[in-house]
Amino acid sequence: MSSKRRVRLAAVGDVAEGEGRVIETQGKELALFNVDGTYYVIDNMCAHRGGPLGEGELDGRIVSCPWHDWRWDVTTGANANNPAVKMACFPVTVEQGAIFVDLL
Repeated sequence: MSSKRRVRLAAVGDVAEGEGRVIETQGKELALFNVDGTYYVIDNMCAHRGGPLGEGELDGRIVSCPWHDWRWDVTTGANANNPAVKMACFPVTVEQGAIFVDLL
């Protein structure tokens, strides 16, 4: 049985609105996004061919993989063209100017 681990990823303001960043922590590579001041975290490795989603272009809440342009909704992890295909999403909280994620 695994338990949740709460991990600090960044400070508020480290990722500007409309941008993403790749963050490695606890043996995972995550993509942290700022959508209109709300932070979201998904698995960084695109389900298509492993491209780095945190380096992709963010348009609203949709990030495009920089390798093959597969598009993902960072708020749900769903593929923009086929919502049945999903990326792992992780709960995010912001406290005292820091961004935290809960990992399993």
